[in-house]
Amino acid sequence: MIRDPFSVAHRMPATERESAPEGRPTLPSLPILMSDLGHVVFRWDAATDAMLWGDNVATVFANCPPEAIGTGKAFAQMIEPRPLIRAEAIERAGKAQTGTGGRYQIEYGLRFRPGAPLQWIEESGHCSPDKSGAPASAHGIIRLINERHARDEVLLKLAQRDAMTGELDRTQLLNALAETIAEATRYRGTCAFMLVGINQLSRINDAFGFNVADEVICEVARRIRPRLRGGDVLGRFSNNKFGIVLKNCSSDDMAVAAERFLAAIRNDVVPTGSGPVAVSASVGGVTTPRYARTIEDVINRAQEALDAAKRRRPGSFEAWGPNAERESLRRLNIRMTEEIVTALNERRVVTAFEPVATTDSRRPAFYECLVRMAQPDGQFLMAPDIVPVAERVGLIRLVDHRVLELVIAELTATPHICLSLNISPATAIDPDWWSTIESSLAAAPGVAERLIVEITETVAIRDLDDIGNFVKRLKNLGTRIAIDDFGAGYTSFRNLRRLGVDIVKIDGAFVQHLAQSHDDRAFVQTLIDLARRLHIETVAEWVQDETSAALLRDWGCNYLQGRLLGLASMERPWLAAPQDQTFGRDAGPHQGRRDV
Repeated sequence: MIRDPFSVAHRMPATERESAPEGRPTLPSLPILMSDLGHVVFRWDAATDAMLWGDNVATVFANCPPEAIGTGKAFAQMIEPRPLIRAEAIERAGKAQTGTGGRYQIEYGLRFRPGAPLQWIEESGHCSPDKSGAPASAHGIIRLINERHARDEVLLKLAQRDAMTGELDRTQLLNALAETIAEATRYRGTCAFMLVGINQLSRINDAFGFNVADEVICEVARRIRPRLRGGDVLGRFSNNKFGIVLKNCSSDDMAVAAERFLAAIRNDVVPTGSGPVAVSASVGGVTTPRYARTIEDVINRAQEALDAAKRRRPGSFEAWGPNAERESLRRLNIRMTEEIVTALNERRVVTAFEPVATTDSRRPAFYECLVRMAQPDGQFLMAPDIVPVAERVGLIRLVDHRVLELVIAELTATPHICLSLNISPATAIDPDWWSTIESSLAAAPGVAERLIVEITETVAIRDLDDIGNFVKRLKNLGTRIAIDDFGAGYTSFRNLRRLGVDIVKIDGAFVQHLAQSHDDRAFVQTLIDLARRLHIETVAEWVQDETSAALLRDWGCNYLQGRLLGLASMERPWLAAPQDQTFGRDAGPHQGRRDV
């Protein structure tokens, strides 16, 4: 074996290496110490490519053929995965400091012979350059780091895993998806991506606590895992969703796999620390690259399919496919988003005024303010064209802010009128909207008493406690509160009394056919009678004929709204028709449907 000419062990006196004064501990020789630590020194000469090794090289590189470490070229052929890593590091170190060279430190694997296990190496060395700056020689220490590398690999895997379920985290899941898409595209294959969403996990949180919900999430992962094929990848996509990458998977294969996962999840209750919990999941999936070629498209379409499965029937599977109606709606959203933002910036979002008249006098008691958007050609988009899109794309808060600004300005400028406005669910919890209305009403005394805020019944019944606080807060400001579209949901009169609303607006679907429908007459008459007993005023919407108006008057309905009384106008109708000054002092906010 080639000896190291600069080995310290060779220069150490034998007495210091092998003995010590009696009573004192002895020091091991340097070769023994380095062998125990898995270290060996080396020197490489660029001119001859020879590698010189310390005496313990055979111990450190056990089972390695001597010729494999005799030259730099032979040594490099054992390096994996990058054979040139040493040469590149030595060259960089030689150029680090002109004339004196520099240090380097690298890690790599060595395979002594084909089929042998990989040995992981850390090499720390110093390169000396020649006059031209090219490496002339290098020396240093090589040590085995198999155990440390194994620990690092374990830690790396743990870092790439979801801490709770042990499955891949979102980042590694998406990396696996990207690799699978690239492979399928390269070899013209087909793969699939599915999102598995646990249904109503929030209810489990509320009913049993977060610990039980965590147990459910872990159990769902455990039930999916054994039903994967070899090569499929499972990862936690978000709190209640798992992502599954299915390689070599057609649309039919995806449907079969989805049913297999769903059955595994729903067939048995989940045992938890708080008792058994029934769990179901919904699945949405998309095949790629047929229907999606990028990660963004794959995720978005799998999510669309999952949402569709939950809407159609929770606990089912939905595969994404082209849909002309959906694509048309998406294009509409994109176009209308730009138009709404531009109109808001250019102050082209305005209001129209629809009269709400007293049943007896037919004179307007107040006006409902309906959103309009002026077009460059002078035409106006109506509420049904604006509000649904604004709600879908998250612009409804900005629209509601603008309408509030216009209504407050109108009430301030015209002291004798009363106006109502609609607000969306998102606006009801928007702190900026509350800040605006509080500051606006404080700056304009007398306005609050002439303002009605409307919310739809379907919103009111979602969370009675939250809506109750909303109503109380508005009434403390002095405004009145109305429930719009009453009858479309399932609000009981007990809840109406609990909410403390001032006005109920009867859904026009029950009013427009009063003259022809016995069932509608029975419903509306009963509703009006119960509201009167609770001291709640009533507004009948969509009144279209005198027969219906007469019936409503005889039953004691307080106000009428609809075609018979006049549709919404961009003009200020109170300038031509005086407002009824007998309008009651109590009324309230409305949220939801924007009338035409």
